[in-house]
Amino acid sequence: MFELIFLGTSASTPSSYRGLSAQMLLHRQYRFLIDCGEGTQRQILRSGLGFKGLNRILLTHGHLDHILGLGGLLSTLGRWEALNHIEIYGGRATLDRVADLIYRVVWRGHRPPVEIRLIALEPGMVILEDERLVVSAFPVQHRGPGCFGFTFEEKARRPFLAEKAEALGVPFGPERARLVQGEAVTLADGRVIRPEQVLGEEIRGTKYVHIGDVGRTNDLVPHCRDATCLTIEATYMDEEAQMAEEFGHLTALQAAKLAREADVGTLILTHLSRRYFGRDIRDEARAIFPATYVARDLDQFQITREGVTRLPRRRREEVEEVVEEINGPE
Repeated sequence: MFELIFLGTSASTPSSYRGLSAQMLLHRQYRFLIDCGEGTQRQILRSGLGFKGLNRILLTHGHLDHILGLGGLLSTLGRWEALNHIEIYGGRATLDRVADLIYRVVWRGHRPPVEIRLIALEPGMVILEDERLVVSAFPVQHRGPGCFGFTFEEKARRPFLAEKAEALGVPFGPERARLVQGEAVTLADGRVIRPEQVLGEEIRGTKYVHIGDVGRTNDLVPHCRDATCLTIEATYMDEEAQMAEEFGHLTALQAAKLAREADVGTLILTHLSRRYFGRDIRDEARAIFPATYVARDLDQFQITREGVTRLPRRRREEVEEVVEEINGPE
């Protein structure tokens, strides 16, 4: 299961309702910040997420509306959070710009108080893998080199059938653990029990795909294929498709067609131009792909094998408003 929180959903410049691009993805003990537009650290506080354990930042590309919040966020993390290191992933051109921001602006002439690892992405690179999750990067086409999308995929598993193990006399303990890991075990009476005797049919894991700014979709279908959820930009509507192409962005219609062709479960659109209402973007996409949401700042989604659920938005400032009402202003 993943939990996805949108911290900023505007394209290019913020509006009074939308901040610049940033998303937080949670999976078990992991926290991934995807992009870090201006104002991201305040949005993290407003969302109630906080900064604890935030040591992986994935950047889709190096345009300022996706990275300019790094200066303030890294300063805060380096000063107040007990982190051993911070990993920042991006294309080489993106990391060049990030390095300038870190070493020529934020900590000019000083050593950062926390180790910062700038890790250059390559197509197909595995960012993280453990026994349950694989995170990888794939190239996308936008303006300039080194633009990437990200796939977060739970590994397929075969459920352990306790009733079958019981019937075969497999005791509780390491024997069952080894069977779950795919190893045969020999019981005390000499019988050999194979994994397929106590494991059910393979269950596919949840797959989440995140794509930032992108100008074309023809090479994205293999990466998005059968995703439980796809988040992608929808900066323009179809009436301005020519402008979208000129600036290397997508329309809501193009994003919806990609989701339909790739057999995606749910589509979430973000990175909206200030010229449109969210409902207009939504309606254009839903005409092609009904299972579409348009993200708002601080929206939260739960992503499971069964589907995607939009959760009630919980903001720290709402709690603060109640406290202020009771106690009066500070």
